[in-house]
Amino acid sequence: MTAVARGPREGSGRGEGGVLVYVIALLVVVLTLGPVLYAVLGGFRSNAQLAADPAGLPDPWLLDSYRRVVTEGAFWTYALNSVAVAVITTVVTVVLGLMAAYPLARYQFRWREPLFMVFVVGLLFPATVAIIPLFILVTRDLSLGNTWWGVALPQAAFALPMTIVILRPFLMAIPRELEEAATVDGASRLQFFWRILLPLSAPGAITVGVLAFVGSWNAYLLPLLLLRGDMKTLPLGVADFSSQYSSDTAGVFAFTTLAMIPALIFFLAMQKRIVSGLQGAVKG
Repeated sequence: MTAVARGPREGSGRGEGGVLVYVIALLVVVLTLGPVLYAVLGGFRSNAQLAADPAGLPDPWLLDSYRRVVTEGAFWTYALNSVAVAVITTVVTVVLGLMAAYPLARYQFRWREPLFMVFVVGLLFPATVAIIPLFILVTRDLSLGNTWWGVALPQAAFALPMTIVILRPFLMAIPRELEEAATVDGASRLQFFWRILLPLSAPGAITVGVLAFVGSWNAYLLPLLLLRGDMKTLPLGVADFSSQYSSDTAGVFAFTTLAMIPALIFFLAMQKRIVSGLQGAVKG
């Protein structure tokens, strides 16, 4: 029996490609988490330790920097402002996003697709381009300068395009038979929206809510222009602390770490819901 020559194994290339993917993923993780871990560990060191061995581990581990930041009233004032602005931004974004995505997904009218494309194009419109008109509108016309709402409303407006793009497929994927059955039972469109559509679109709403919260928590430019004094948020507090205590490197690391922990924990706790929500949006 003649032996048939075998070519290279089909899985060999795939295995090499898999190793390359893992190597690239490892590099991305190191580049992403490296600065975060350095800041966290730096908060447990003294300034003398950082000066003597910048890349070393805490020896001994010190809590002085973290304790000093936590006992300062300014940190909690900044944190309260960040929480308030982020919560307002999230609620406004989710509520208005659902209300705008609902007709774009469930109603048939002439300008539906062009109107949806307006929101899609809004993804390409950076907030920095409109920062000066926003400042004039919020401070002079609306008299909302140095307030939570003055920052939260523009942030929600710039978060709406992404929110609608994600939510629309969720609402379109809900069977129309449910709406017809609800109509037969005497439910209005508004009742169908609140009682049936909202619970079914919860994964998408949670996804856009988490993205809006984290985006608001990390926002810097808009709060920098609109907030001052005791109304500043944590990112502005980090900048002020770094300027005021520029020689206290360990303290700056501790303040920065404590400022990013809430958003980081919130994002990690919701990451599975975010992934499932984005998958649902793509499938829809």
